[in-house]
Amino acid sequence: MISDTEILVQGLAFPEAPRWRDNQLWFTDQHARRIMSVTLDGQAECILETEDLPGGLGWLPDGTPLVVGMTGRAVHRVTDEGLVLYADLSAIATFHCNDMVVDAQGRAYVGNFGYDLHGGAPISPAQLALIQPNGHSQVTAGGLIFPNGSVITADGKTFVVAETFASRLTAFHIGDDGLLHDRRLWADLGDAKPDGICLDVEGAIWVASPATKEVIRVGETGIIHSRIRPVGTPYACMLGGPTRQTLFILTSETDDPYRANIVKSGRIEIVDVEVAGTGLP
Repeated sequence: MISDTEILVQGLAFPEAPRWRDNQLWFTDQHARRIMSVTLDGQAECILETEDLPGGLGWLPDGTPLVVGMTGRAVHRVTDEGLVLYADLSAIATFHCNDMVVDAQGRAYVGNFGYDLHGGAPISPAQLALIQPNGHSQVTAGGLIFPNGSVITADGKTFVVAETFASRLTAFHIGDDGLLHDRRLWADLGDAKPDGICLDVEGAIWVASPATKEVIRVGETGIIHSRIRPVGTPYACMLGGPTRQTLFILTSETDDPYRANIVKSGRIEIVDVEVAGTGLP
């Protein structure tokens, strides 16, 4: 099969959680336990090595980076001295924490597996955590089937999360207090299993689907506008670049924690698209 993309970086273990910021793509090389960045000319840099598996990334309004500590079920501030605990989510998350999105007010929304995925446990629903700007953590939605990548619309009123093993995108209204209300189906994705997602200015969502080995651009109600075939199996995506029209696709041949560090098949692939990203996560 001929790929639609070009390879920007390769030799990674398992790249995840892409965010475009300060003219570079930030991401976590999850199973290698590194927070990294790469420029559009392919210059990659390790920003910080971590003891825990690093998950989602985000930024507080003052510019402080946040990163999810997956197995510790926590969120940390990234400082010059290393990681500093920001919020303990062990009372909310029933297994590893996962992806995260942070809004303009500094409210962080964090998902978790809900069950031991790689250990072969049966699928169990998970709760979504909300960390308020003062650091207080609470449950804001429950009954989600592997809540994964998420986006917030440009007006700050709608939150959309990928429920990976339910093959759907689910939307909520964001209240003035940041809590989520009025759950509704945003899109049924059929055979696709949504992992990482990102939003464009027309309100469509790009979805990385490892199960179908493609990245699809989906409109509300599930209409598929475009399909992209990367070289590897896609797990996450993000729009970035000077005009926000470069789609970064994070791929790997395996998500197994042991094998990923051996084969190092992780790549960041790029392709130009017609509709720009929103400028938000």
